Amino acid sequence: MLTRIDHIGIACFDLDKTVEFYRATYGFEVFHSEINEEQGVREAMLKINGTSDGGASYLQLLEPTREDSAVGKWLAKNGEGVHHIAFGTADVDGDAEAIRGKGVRVLYDEPRIGSMGSRITFLHPKDCHGVLTELVTSAAEH
Repeated sequence: MLTRIDHIGIACFDLDKTVEFYRATYGFEVFHSEINEEQGVREAMLKINGTSDGGASYLQLLEPTREDSAVGKWLAKNGEGVHHIAFGTADVDGDAEAIRGKGVRVLYDEPRIGSMGSRITFLHPKDCHGVLTELVTSAAEH
């Protein structure tokens, strides 16, 4: 069962400049940053708030580390902006399978490792009214 909006992913050309905008404008600070070689991104997670289920809601800022990454290709086509929405779940495997059973394409056969050690998968945007959708089980939950 999906429990919260885990994060909104925002693609950007310059991570440091974008982090500074969110810090100066809204007071959001970087909670976590990392480079995900598999996905070809450098990212910063800005914590917005905690949630009643012990999780949190974040903005995830994504800068591609290579042009052929999914985010790099997306930026080249669309420019900066909202890239995806992610919903938190205690069971990414079970929820992905249940959603697949409803006719929605799940992009990974098995969940992969995402930010902060989470387990993730994505749903095809053409099956989700044009929105790339991620399912996330935080490291603390798995």
